[in-house]
Amino acid sequence: MLGTGLWGLDRGGMWRDEAVSFQVGRRTVPQIWQLLHDVDAVHGLYYLLMHAVLAVHPGEVVLRLPSVCAAALTAALVAALGTRLARPRVGLWAGLLYAVAPMAGHYAQEGRSYALVAAGVTGATLLLVRALQGGSWWGYGAVLGVTCWLHEFAVLVLCAHAGSLALARVGMRAWRGWGCAAGGVVLSLLPMAVVSWGQAAQVAWLRRPTASSAEELLRGFLGPAAGVYAACLALALLGLSGLSGPAGRRGQFTLPGVALPLTVVPPMVLMSASQISPLYVDRYVLYALSGAPLLVAGGAEWVAGAVGRLTAGGPKRHSSVRSPVVTLAGVLAICLAFLLQLPLLREDRDPRTRADDLGAVSRVVAREARPGDAVVFVPGSARNAALGYPRAFRGVRDVALAEGAAESGTLYGREAGAREVRDRLARLDRVWVVADPDLLAGRWSPRSPVERTKLAVLRREFAVREEILRGGTAVRLYVRKPLSAPAGASRGCRVDHPGVAGPGTHICRVVVTRRRSASTPSSALQLHAPDPARVGRSAPLVTAGLIRTTPPSAPPPVLPRPVRW
Repeated sequence: MLGTGLWGLDRGGMWRDEAVSFQVGRRTVPQIWQLLHDVDAVHGLYYLLMHAVLAVHPGEVVLRLPSVCAAALTAALVAALGTRLARPRVGLWAGLLYAVAPMAGHYAQEGRSYALVAAGVTGATLLLVRALQGGSWWGYGAVLGVTCWLHEFAVLVLCAHAGSLALARVGMRAWRGWGCAAGGVVLSLLPMAVVSWGQAAQVAWLRRPTASSAEELLRGFLGPAAGVYAACLALALLGLSGLSGPAGRRGQFTLPGVALPLTVVPPMVLMSASQISPLYVDRYVLYALSGAPLLVAGGAEWVAGAVGRLTAGGPKRHSSVRSPVVTLAGVLAICLAFLLQLPLLREDRDPRTRADDLGAVSRVVAREARPGDAVVFVPGSARNAALGYPRAFRGVRDVALAEGAAESGTLYGREAGAREVRDRLARLDRVWVVADPDLLAGRWSPRSPVERTKLAVLRREFAVREEILRGGTAVRLYVRKPLSAPAGASRGCRVDHPGVAGPGTHICRVVVTRRRSASTPSSALQLHAPDPARVGRSAPLVTAGLIRTTPPSAPPPVLPRPVRW
């Protein structure tokens, strides 16, 4: 797992959620505390952890290293569970299956809390097994309590553990010990639950899960590749044999009795609750993946036992001599599964497979924007690119920003009001726009009046000169439309007019007026050009006048530059 996690770890770009982890982790502790009162309380402990990690070295690789280590630890804990509940080779197979799962590899390389939550839940499950065999319940409660503070939906594993205890038919003493530990976890989580309930608007974009959502999650758990999925599903079904244990063995966990509830119950509870209030995303129950390899390895052990009995000619004669061969055969089968899924793992290392690539956005702005250029983020959350890559946006002016993100205690900063944003845009002749392409295309409409104002001004008064990047985030250069204003207003364009201001002169203002006389109507075109000796500075405008007796010809159209991919 460590090898697959480190492979391609430096993708050269963060996506939006990772950028939030990065920019919040670099704030001071008081600033993080201020932020959590407004949003993202559910990730508070993780942000504090990232604050300590990024203090060593602020970089994308360092941001993802805790997730890599957590995923490797989870694979080891899955192996320990398989060993304790069955036998060492089952633990080996289960740990390797977790390590080669594309879903585990995906979140091992993401700078978010989900891989850490998976490690905590798997560790708590192992402590549950040990507690029933005479260990301490307080260790179980402490580990699970910290894990739930990394992400509150980890608390759903308590339902899975209750199911495992029921299948094991434990006595009242075990139920009492587990109940005390579980109660402590729930009580410790109440403050976060209250605060995060007030921040529920953050997940308003979620939709109700469907049957296809469940099928997609199952494929993620067992293996997206067709052949791997079919084989693992068959083995997992075989691994369900002995779910409640042999008759007469009360109070003991079985491998399927622990693995099946862990795999099924948390996703099922969250999907059911999401039919009322949508809360489900597959990464919220990533920790349930730990149970799937155990079921598959248990099924492989059942097949190995059946084959051994058939070849040995009896139920008791198969065995230890052939055990290393069987173990090696299982390892080779897992290596084959890894090779079949290798294209998926390789593709996942490409930043373009994420929802967006803010690293690419930052490189475009750093290359194309001039010092002093204006930039508008539509919606304001697109400012995440500048917060994640501040060096690339150094020297450009954020038109709508009123107060920075860290200072305001928000994720993306506070913007000026709609009227102020309109006035600021009115003074611009060109502006870079970093935006959601669906919003620019009109596929959805923002509720904020500030966002609606940005879109209205851009559509009415500006034209797209070029679009340099397409995908999850678009980067466009807008220039003011020629003569787009009412008579008497100032607008900017670029014209060539020999004898007035020289070929190619940038005309900052074009004022069109109409004069009526007793004879023929005429029009006057007055051109205001900057002083050539003071170009590039904030200089007062000098006037070059031109009077025409006929209306001026239309300026040449502004042609978009070729799209750069």
